[in-house]
Amino acid sequence: MTLHDETTPPDAAALAHPVSGGAAAGSRHERAVGNLASRVYPDGDDARADPWSIDLERIQFSPYFSRLSAVTQVVSPSMGGAPVHNRLTHTLKVSAIARVVALQLNTRSRQAGEGDVCNATVVEAAAYAHDLGHPPFGHLGETTLDRLARDELGLADGFEGNAQTYRILTALDVVENAPRGLNLTAAVRAASAKYPWAPSVGAADIERIGPPRGIRRSPDGAYRVHKYSAYDIDLDDLAEARQGVDAEPLRQSIEGAVMDLADDIAYSVHDVDDFYRAGILDHAPIAAEFRGWLDDVLEWRSRDDAEVRAELAPGAGLERLRRKMRRDDPWIADDEAFLAAVSDVDAEMVTDLLARPFDGSLTAERRLAGFTDRWIRRFQESARLRPLDTPRAGPVVLSPWAWHHVEVLKFVHKRFVLSRPDLAIQQRGMSRILARSVRALGEWLDDDLDRARTPRRLRELIALAREQYAQLPAERRPTDAEAETLARSRGIVDYVASLTDAQAFALSEAISGRADRLWALGQRL
Repeated sequence: MTLHDETTPPDAAALAHPVSGGAAAGSRHERAVGNLASRVYPDGDDARADPWSIDLERIQFSPYFSRLSAVTQVVSPSMGGAPVHNRLTHTLKVSAIARVVALQLNTRSRQAGEGDVCNATVVEAAAYAHDLGHPPFGHLGETTLDRLARDELGLADGFEGNAQTYRILTALDVVENAPRGLNLTAAVRAASAKYPWAPSVGAADIERIGPPRGIRRSPDGAYRVHKYSAYDIDLDDLAEARQGVDAEPLRQSIEGAVMDLADDIAYSVHDVDDFYRAGILDHAPIAAEFRGWLDDVLEWRSRDDAEVRAELAPGAGLERLRRKMRRDDPWIADDEAFLAAVSDVDAEMVTDLLARPFDGSLTAERRLAGFTDRWIRRFQESARLRPLDTPRAGPVVLSPWAWHHVEVLKFVHKRFVLSRPDLAIQQRGMSRILARSVRALGEWLDDDLDRARTPRRLRELIALAREQYAQLPAERRPTDAEAETLARSRGIVDYVASLTDAQAFALSEAISGRADRLWALGQRL
């Protein structure tokens, strides 16, 4: 297998995409646009020339999009302290990175004598949409709602932020001229599906290509779907959207792959930015981890897996990362590339950046901006089209050099921020806030004497889910009694997931009878 290097453009002709906007695409492009621009419902804006820009505007003007300014990226924006990225600022940066990557891919394709390989506006719309489904408190909220949905509410397809994003776009949000959803084009709906399957995906379908990212094979041979972009209730919409997209089963569209890649780039760099500013990234333990591995590379490689798993000494975390990358992604993982990545991150981040604490000066701002801009630019320029010769890779990937560097940067964030006990303590409290709200809403709906006073929005969400279950094909349609229970559960999850961090706090306190927060929610319920 040949991996694209940093300078050689891939064979664009073999990977041409039907959303191509270049004249070289000819009539194939014209036919494909007819499918990719299709909407579920007739649309009053159909006469406008550019359907992709319509989609972009609808996402940008959505209240679900505005809500992201008050939703956690890693640390809640409602908390005091140093300013940190929230879901909205993260989304804006993902969109900016994604558009640059798309335009660079198109430039290389034109230089090779081909038309554009992806639609930059579709990429941008998917990037703006990609985090709409994140609930209060970030990934902690996602894990908590998934557990509650499965274990207490009886939803076999649980809760997943990516699937909630698709549900918002196609069912929960509203636009004129459509009974539900934003009535987006097929191309944008398909590109928004980072993991284009539902939890019910069959083992036979997975076997045909091997498990992609988001699906794991257990030791007993069964497949575990831990990432997905559609609940079973929304699966038919996703299948329809993907019919006109040049993507194989269980594979991202090119636009979706660019969005996914940009999300990884932003996550790997901007969280370092946040926690360096906040003084959370302590130089000493991070330096010890990197030196502990770099000083004994060969010795670490010689140790057996059980010993490394149990080891607590500095360097063990990086060695576990190296082994995980080789185990999960042998198609690209390389020991020498990993060594180069650890060495580069050690030199540029640990030794140069973190060794000098952020003091708020313009000099410190300039040093941090230089670090961030340099790494973002490197990663953007490394994006390449590639053949679909492994189920773990999308149609657009980072070069091996960039991929290893992204993984090492993400390791710093996971090991030295997400694993902190003080953050874990706060997150356990946030988990209880969500659990209290979900359970209290369920009890309220079961109260025959007071059910009529439940929030109107909650009742409307339940009615919408009930309607969707009734419209499923006969072989997948639940009985009326089952549908009623499922609709109630899905409506509760949709309701709680749509709150901001502050609204989730206020709802939990109001449910607990806190008089000082009596009017905090107002009509937002």
